[in-house]
Amino acid sequence: MSRRPPHNAPVDVRLLRLPPLDSLRGFVAVGRRLSVTLAAEDLCLTQSAVSRQINTLEKSLGLKLFERGHRRLSFTPAGERLFSAAETAFAQLADSIEALAGRGESRPVTLTASVGTTALWLLPRLNRLQQQHPRIDLRVAASNQVLRLREEGIDLAIRYGAAQDMGEGAVELFTEAVVPVVHPSLRERLGDALWRRATYLEYDEPRTPWLQWSETLKALKLPRPRSMLRLNHYDQVVQACLAGQGVALGRLPLVASQLDDGALVALREPREIPGRRYWLVIADAEPRREVAEVARWIRFMAGQP
Repeated sequence: MSRRPPHNAPVDVRLLRLPPLDSLRGFVAVGRRLSVTLAAEDLCLTQSAVSRQINTLEKSLGLKLFERGHRRLSFTPAGERLFSAAETAFAQLADSIEALAGRGESRPVTLTASVGTTALWLLPRLNRLQQQHPRIDLRVAASNQVLRLREEGIDLAIRYGAAQDMGEGAVELFTEAVVPVVHPSLRERLGDALWRRATYLEYDEPRTPWLQWSETLKALKLPRPRSMLRLNHYDQVVQACLAGQGVALGRLPLVASQLDDGALVALREPREIPGRRYWLVIADAEPRREVAEVARWIRFMAGQP
């Protein structure tokens, strides 16, 4: 039974004092990106239109919401306070509208993971998900950025890092371990001269030194490489290794299937990296049925109960 306010209900003057919705939406978009340019792309508007929305909001409130530096924005204290409230309100409004619009229909399940994890672990297994759950519409967002799940409309994330960096309820999928790998044809061709003559393939990401050769060379007492090829995406490192272009540091969870089918061979025993794990993060504490099914499937494929 619907509730209707009585005819003599007092008018909530706060509704009259609210700034225009478009200006608040533009403010939230800029706040999420701290960039007018990127916010304009998100909203499919021009930069000048988004700038006008911010100016309108600041004039309406009589407050400065952003500090404008050289090629960067930052919140003022007032802006940060407003953003926290407005972002939450918009997320709740979007959830409600989506629930109403999708009533009786199945909504896509959106999953995000890094580019390397998506290419090497997730995509080769997705045909099994489609076979087991043909009615689930899955949307994959491959990104090396840590996306905010609820704000970005994402249901699930496969993330990598230490336990303390994960939110409450994150489920461990597997541990990180690295092992030198090579294509069988290259090992056969170079034989005992492999370590002296092969090109070393390196993931060019300074934030993950355990995936670079300098530490491994010391740990395994290997010679310095004759040549090195650096690539800025981990899946490129593995693809180059599969093409026989050199020796790579294989992340065991991501290259296990290639090792199992003989496409790659391990040259040493795996070395576990302390404190580094892959995790499954679920945006909602009580996810809808399709999200829960995809989460269970991911855990199963990772060998977790």
